[in-house]
Amino acid sequence: MALSDEELDRYARHIVLREVGGPGQAKLKQARVLVIGAGGLGSPAILYLAAAGVGTIGIIDFDTVSLSNLQRQIAHRTKDVGRPKTQSAADAVQALNPHVNVRLHPERLTAENALRIFSQYDIVADGSDNFETRFLVNDACFLSGRTLVSAAVTEFDGQLATYKAHTARGTLPCYRCLFPAPPPPGTAPSCSETGILGAAAGVMGTLQALEVMKEIIGLGESMAGRLLIYEALETRIRVVKLKPDPACALCGEQAAIHDLSLHAAKG
Repeated sequence: MALSDEELDRYARHIVLREVGGPGQAKLKQARVLVIGAGGLGSPAILYLAAAGVGTIGIIDFDTVSLSNLQRQIAHRTKDVGRPKTQSAADAVQALNPHVNVRLHPERLTAENALRIFSQYDIVADGSDNFETRFLVNDACFLSGRTLVSAAVTEFDGQLATYKAHTARGTLPCYRCLFPAPPPPGTAPSCSETGILGAAAGVMGTLQALEVMKEIIGLGESMAGRLLIYEALETRIRVVKLKPDPACALCGEQAAIHDLSLHAAKG
């Protein structure tokens, strides 16, 4: 896909990188990325993907902007309070890079719409804030053959991993290999209860955008099969290896999950 003179100028600092160059920038332009949630993780991810020149960015979020969001959700402004987050984030993308095509999905992700929405994209970046959605996203990505870059943040810490068990079944893990099932309801407090350091969400969302770009271009070493753990108070990053679980209900040898019916009642 050819780049215009304006795009060549805009992405010049990418193009001079030997590992990216014109071909890598063209891959970014051709890519279609779906971001789950336009919140603390999704906001920086969306903005950096837009700045990088990802051609199509889908944003799914059913919420509206509230004043308490603005401490960390940097895609939104004070004037956006009360507006749908998808629309606010889309305005931020267009202001930053008018070359990006933004697709809005102002709806809750459910078992009924997940596969239909995911089929429109090449890669999924999950910035959701609850376990039910994370498991739904993981299962839908595996079943639809989509690579998943998943990030999470709590208080001062974050986690990041890439899941593409569909490309090498039995060799690479999925999210269920690490967490077989969601925790019981009421046992995982929300950020409104525990608090969250805004910049910590920014760190994880930015790392998430970076890993998405690496997957698109084929840069460096994939995070598939590894889990990054960020501890802000100690300024420490650890990376641990993840192994596939042969007993995994989704990608294991005797997999029991073959569709999204498990999530239907929770949709």
